[in-house]
Amino acid sequence: MIKFLCFALFVSNTWALYPSGEDVVELTPSNFDKLVIQGDEVWIVEFFAPWCGHCQHLVPEYTKAATVLKGVVKVGAVNADEHKELAERYNVRGFPTLKVFGANKYTPADYNGNRVAEDIVKAGVNAAKAKVKAALDRRSGRSSSGSSDDSSEGVIQLTDSNFDKLVLQSDDMWLVEFYAPWCGHCKNLAPHWAKAATELKGKVKLGALDATVNKQKASQYEVQGYPTIKFFDSGKKSAMSASEYNGGRTSSEIVQWALDKFADSITPPEVTQILSDVLFRERCEDQSLCVVAVLPHILDCQSECRNNYLKILTDLGAQFKKKMWGWVWSEAGAQTELENALDIGGSGYPAMAVINAKKKKFSILRGSFSKEGIYEFLRDLSYAKGYTAPLNGDIFRKIRNTDPWDGKDGELPEELVGISDIDFDDSSKDEL
Repeated sequence: MIKFLCFALFVSNTWALYPSGEDVVELTPSNFDKLVIQGDEVWIVEFFAPWCGHCQHLVPEYTKAATVLKGVVKVGAVNADEHKELAERYNVRGFPTLKVFGANKYTPADYNGNRVAEDIVKAGVNAAKAKVKAALDRRSGRSSSGSSDDSSEGVIQLTDSNFDKLVLQSDDMWLVEFYAPWCGHCKNLAPHWAKAATELKGKVKLGALDATVNKQKASQYEVQGYPTIKFFDSGKKSAMSASEYNGGRTSSEIVQWALDKFADSITPPEVTQILSDVLFRERCEDQSLCVVAVLPHILDCQSECRNNYLKILTDLGAQFKKKMWGWVWSEAGAQTELENALDIGGSGYPAMAVINAKKKKFSILRGSFSKEGIYEFLRDLSYAKGYTAPLNGDIFRKIRNTDPWDGKDGELPEELVGISDIDFDDSSKDEL
């Protein structure tokens, strides 16, 4: 009996790895969200298996790091062999796996440093510094969102107290998840929600509200099950302007659903005349594709003719607005270096090329400059079809400043006076 008890105690301690009372906090499904996700502290969390030799070797170094970081960064450990749901939630595939829960608790960073106390401590301190810097940036107005949320990007933690200010009083489009920490479906959704938030940055904001703690908002929006996802459109919002999210639960499905909503809300792109390198960069440098049209000279195609071409471009811009491309145009001969770089114009005008400034590639419209011809050309490019060529040099340096078109017909320059029209003074002739 005594031997059995000793064996049982040995097994218990072996499976614990980190005895209670140590600076390493034991984390379980019952306390993980409350301590790590909802807490203000930065956390380093180890996911281990008691039988794992590497995990056992890490114990003294990890314990030492926890002692050094005490009062600065929290250090915890999850028995992933016993609490498989937490391991699956954070996509743990091997042991030990260390993750740093910093400013954005919904998107922890993988720790890939050496498994020694010194490097673990450095990772914790760096995460704490990053969180402090993000907070200072928001206080000084350097945050793009200008909000007081817990992160400068990713999933934004919402509460009863900040919900109206961040969601209802903003012009941004929002997807809000109402969750319960104990909900299995919520835990499965968490990594997809975090990934979607990162991919949708700058377009649609994603928030999460613990409905078991923030009962006022959960009641207001009639949350009956978890997770419940509500959509708040851009622009002015009322307290009950939310609609139901009816998309899938994977990150790709969430992103696609949100982008469709975002695209429906945006205005079609403006087709802008290329007047300077600065304007050209603004319209084309950061877009995935930029459509460049070179229209005939105003003397060859007067205002009505030019406006017809611009209408074609504007209509197509509206059709492809979900792509969020840049759309620009130039008059033939106004940007000769650009034309040469894109190898267009030699066979006449109008002409068109599409550039990818990031990949330094371009493609030329070889079909008709008509709505149907351009549509087929752009459709093929959107599916990565068609011939492309490399861009040589910095295309933006090839732009020269020009004056904007005044919208009027072109006028020929005044004709030179012919010699036959000159009235000579006869008095100036020599006398015979």
